[in-house]
Amino acid sequence: MDDKPSSKKRILWAAGEIFSDTGYRQTTIRQISRHAGVNVASINYYFQSKDNLYLETLRYWKDIAFQKYPPEFGASQSDPPEIRLEGFIRSFVYRILDSGIESRFGKLMAREFTDPTGALDAIIEETARPMFNLITSIIGRIINKDPLSDSVLYCTSSIVGQCLYFLYARPMYRKMIGEQKTKLLPMDDIADHICRFSLAALSVIRKEEQGEQA
Repeated sequence: MDDKPSSKKRILWAAGEIFSDTGYRQTTIRQISRHAGVNVASINYYFQSKDNLYLETLRYWKDIAFQKYPPEFGASQSDPPEIRLEGFIRSFVYRILDSGIESRFGKLMAREFTDPTGALDAIIEETARPMFNLITSIIGRIINKDPLSDSVLYCTSSIVGQCLYFLYARPMYRKMIGEQKTKLLPMDDIADHICRFSLAALSVIRKEEQGEQA
């Protein structure tokens, strides 16, 4: 048994790197143990199973990402909904596109969405649902619609889709505009564009909704 105090953290760091690079199904406990510099018994001691290790890895890296980039990026509930939405978008973009370790949770979640595992239900309840409830409440205020309405659902999907596109489309961008230019796309510019584009669209939708109600 490896009893070093840092063993558990080393396992979570190694698991985060390997799971995000190769996915849950292609990753083995032995790979993680080698990368972490611990024996397999240590992983079994701390996490009991690969499933538990994977779920705890998601939780660990989520905490790191949200500590640096909280959901509304410094905005508060007393701020106008437009400011809160800008904070939400900026935080989301930075969490998934940051070149540092904070983006690891975004990469893990990207793999989870495209190839779901048994951890998905827990992650939805602990992370995705609270974030969904937050953004729908903000958008509902902006366009004066019930957060549960179809209009808000479509707007939410469009905004989140824009953010995720810049993560999922990276391999395509590398081939179309080149590796160097893809690397140089600034997170700030991407977030600014999505904010401007989304707020402009929501303004039009709000006016259309108000016209229908008049």
